This record gives sequence, structure tokens and C-alpha cells, in this order.
Amino acid sequence: MSIKPEVVVMGASAGAIEAITEILSGLRERTGAPIVIVVHMPSAKDTHLATLLQNRCSRPIIEVEDKQPLERGHVYLAPPDYHVLVEDDTSLALSSEEPVNYSRPSIDVLFESAADVFSQLILGIILTGANQDGAKGLREILDVGGKALIQEPTEAHCRAMPDAAIATCPDARVMSLREISQYLNERI
Repeated sequence: MSIKPEVVVMGASAGAIEAITEILSGLRERTGAPIVIVVHMPSAKDTHLATLLQNRCSRPIIEVEDKQPLERGHVYLAPPDYHVLVEDDTSLALSSEEPVNYSRPSIDVLFESAADVFSQLILGIILTGANQDGAKGLREILDVGGKALIQEPTEAHCRAMPDAAIATCPDARVMSLREISQYLNERI
């Protein structure tokens, strides 16, 4: 029997809103593993992304605050201009350290810190995007025994991020957005 993840981390950039909406709107309401999402957004922009996604998702969607505890069944969004890290006590922390891969928040920063804490009990997901942020972090998730999913590049709004993740993590599973949503419903 497959081990269920205790946390899901997800990253996206160009085309993110549509991709994340499709995945989250397909999730059944229940108390599954928490989902932490990094979306590349302009630093000064008040996105209202949590409100937009909440209208399409039955799970509570929260913009991360510093020292926020993870709760089952919740979805957490990185705020603009802050990295999100998972602390040893599994709470979420915010950092204003330098951008990574030209991005703050950075997908790699979240994925690497979560892999350090959750080890094989983590699922990482890379979606559409225009750079290679997340590929290195996804590799780290696989290296500690976690699971990795990548959006099918041919259906991505921008395929650079999925292509980079596939090149770095050829052992990850490549799926459509609908398949990712089904996978989450079955395994978290």
C-alpha cells in the first residue's frame, strides 16, 4: 500500500490561475493533507487570489502568515514578495531573502524546506510556468523518497517549467490537470 503524503506542495507561474483552479475545483471536500502553493506574482500586486480560488474550491484557502500552523484539509497560498518555508515543527514561515530563480516567492525554496521536514511523506507538483523554478526542489523531493507530479507540458499555458522539471526529474509522473486532481482525490 502506498504511503499517503502528509503535505502537498505545488508551484506554478504563467497560466497558474487557470491550472490551479482546475485542480482545486476537482477536489472533494474532506480533511486531506494540507496543500501549500507558490504562484509567481508581481511583488506589489494585491492579487485577491485566495478569494478567487475560494469561490471554486470547497477547502478553506488561506494566504500564509508567518508561523502559520498547517491544518489538514486547508490550502495555503504564498503571499506576494515572500518566500514560504516549512519549519521543523511543520509550521509555515515567511522570508524576504533574495529572490531565487528571479522569483520571490520561489517554488524551490518551499519544496526544499518541505522535503527537509516531511521526507518521504511529501508530494510535489509542478505546473505551467515560464522558467525553471521548482525543478531543483522537485528533484530534492524525489531524492528524499517523496512523490512528484508534473503537468503535461503540451497542455500547459507555458511549458518551460514542466519541461525543466521533466529534464531534472525523469522519474516523476507526468499528468493532465484532470489526472492530477483525480490523483489527489485518491491519495490525500
